[in-house]
Amino acid sequence: MSVKPRVAVIGAGFGGLGAAIALRDEGADVVVLERGDDVGGVWRDNTYPGAACDIPSHLYSFSFAPDHRWSRRFAPQADILRYLQRVAGERGLRPLLRTGTEVTEARYDDDRQVWELTTATGDTVEAEVLVPACGQLTRPALPDIPGIGTFRGAVIHSARWDHSVDLRGRRVAVVGTGASAVQIVPAIVDDVAALTVFQRSASHLAPKPDRRYTALHRLLFRRFPVWQRAVRAVLMGVFERAGAAPVQPAPAPARRVWEWLLRAQVPDGDLRSRLRPDHELGCRRILVSSDYHRALRRPHVDLVTAPIVELTPEGVRTADGVEHPVDVVVFGTGFAAAEFLAPMKVFGRDGRELSDEWRDGARAHLGMTVPGFPNLFLVHGPNTALRAGSVVHMLECQARYIRQAVRRIGAGLRSLEVRHDVAEASDAEMQRRLGAGARRSVNDWPGTMGEYARRTAHFDDAEYRAT
Repeated sequence: MSVKPRVAVIGAGFGGLGAAIALRDEGADVVVLERGDDVGGVWRDNTYPGAACDIPSHLYSFSFAPDHRWSRRFAPQADILRYLQRVAGERGLRPLLRTGTEVTEARYDDDRQVWELTTATGDTVEAEVLVPACGQLTRPALPDIPGIGTFRGAVIHSARWDHSVDLRGRRVAVVGTGASAVQIVPAIVDDVAALTVFQRSASHLAPKPDRRYTALHRLLFRRFPVWQRAVRAVLMGVFERAGAAPVQPAPAPARRVWEWLLRAQVPDGDLRSRLRPDHELGCRRILVSSDYHRALRRPHVDLVTAPIVELTPEGVRTADGVEHPVDVVVFGTGFAAAEFLAPMKVFGRDGRELSDEWRDGARAHLGMTVPGFPNLFLVHGPNTALRAGSVVHMLECQARYIRQAVRRIGAGLRSLEVRHDVAEASDAEMQRRLGAGARRSVNDWPGTMGEYARRTAHFDDAEYRAT
């Protein structure tokens, strides 16, 4: 590099750490600003019972930092957090990290061609390049249910688990049946006196072929890294093939197999009818669990499909007029995944605010760059979530792409800004391939991991305005 660009990375989860490593290795002057007290991101914050990855550990990790210490094929939260802490230490990122630092505003100075960042404490940071790696799963989504303030028991969101609340012997309500709920329910079912699960819509579930890794497994992974690489390559192939399936109803043989599995797991016809989704297999994300349906069969578990209308002082009232008495309410209602970067304010050229540009839905070329916001490169931005595969692969692709951009800035360019026509064509392609229609799709990538790797492998200077 002829100059050493300053780069501010916001967030120290998988995305932020991966970007920081790539840019530090490129020779940039990197600072990582993290609002929490340590690295880890979503894996630091989500400590609910049963929290684990639904992608095999050897694929849900950096390709440049394989690990032999996984306790299970599908790593639990604690394993993943320790992995990220080890990566930060072994890759020398600790000196670059500023924890307890929440960025509230980022503003581009047109004249000086730098980003000015303001933190919650009033401190300022300047950088030529801004890399927000805030992720899509940072802001818990709480449903707007009347009476939450009147409920006398404990209210917990899965992403902000309160470990001081003892569930043993208590009557517990779980609201939601998404990815976190299907992990929480089996994890707590043996402890609670009664469990009521409130389901708005059912999901298709696939078996989770999990297993505990023995000491021998870990020894072999450590002694024979080629085996570990081979496992990763096989998993990449499996998920690449799964991701290549179009978003459309699955063929009849696949539907029959799923129906057979549901019947085998849920012999009771009434419960099975409530667990049968109202959408076709293949049209939405498939959740992964081998024990959720079994947990719902337990005699002290009730699955309620009537809509919730309010929380009362003693429990949950549904639209059929029934009040379900509970001591604890657990919201497994996910995240505000479509609200990228919020509540941080980002201002680009001429004071344009990014949230205004995204009023009709977030969009970015390759999920990373936005016209009017020079030297801004998002990590895990719009349309980069996968239906099948490892998001860590996507984050590595983005880190490599951003590294190429920073290399050009280090070689003498002051700013890089994606062209409007390029970004508009990119967004139009995403919406067309996702079949979004009138309602925009802002999260999913319509292709495979391999396609994204190919399209981000080379930074195309013709797509940018350079100064």
